[in-house]
Amino acid sequence: MDDTYKTIAAPAEGTYTEKRSKFLAFAFPVSTVEEVKAIQERMQKEYYDARHVCYAYMLGPERKEFRANDNGEPSGTAGKPILGQINSNGLTDIAIFVVRYFGGIKLGTSGLIVAYKAAAAECLATAEIIEKTVDEEVSFGFEYPFMNDVMRIVKEEGPKILEQGYNQDCTMRLRIRKSLMPKLKERLSKVDSLHLMDDEK
Repeated sequence: MDDTYKTIAAPAEGTYTEKRSKFLAFAFPVSTVEEVKAIQERMQKEYYDARHVCYAYMLGPERKEFRANDNGEPSGTAGKPILGQINSNGLTDIAIFVVRYFGGIKLGTSGLIVAYKAAAAECLATAEIIEKTVDEEVSFGFEYPFMNDVMRIVKEEGPKILEQGYNQDCTMRLRIRKSLMPKLKERLSKVDSLHLMDDEK
């Protein structure tokens, strides 16, 4: 089961110059569209004197949520080549912004495509690319006498304990790599009195 994905560890930058036009590229690790919008607003304010602030992003381990924005450049000449670099590196949970300062000489559509692609590539060349696992969570309750059984499974399977409570009944919330979840659930289901919660993620 493919339960890993690649992203960047921290923001990265790169620059590219073509016929006096300067392209400043910035990559950010992101996980929501809201984060992308907040960065976009910040970039527009910070580089208010730039001709264009174009970007592309890709979200989620399945890499199904993405967008490319040309921000006034001819259609398909900016956002698409930026997104192409995200795709060719197999990345997700990332946004790349490229700020263009016009140098007085028009580049033409093919020149723009090359420049935006090169700027994004320069930026990614400086980024630290890391692999993350797709994790799932499980919540469950059980009676106190079965604590040792549960803790033995937790110790052997190695999930992260996110929450645990000890009232009349004990409750626990665990996180583990997606491919390991079926085995964890199967072992937990064999513990007497244990019941999985409905709010399971």
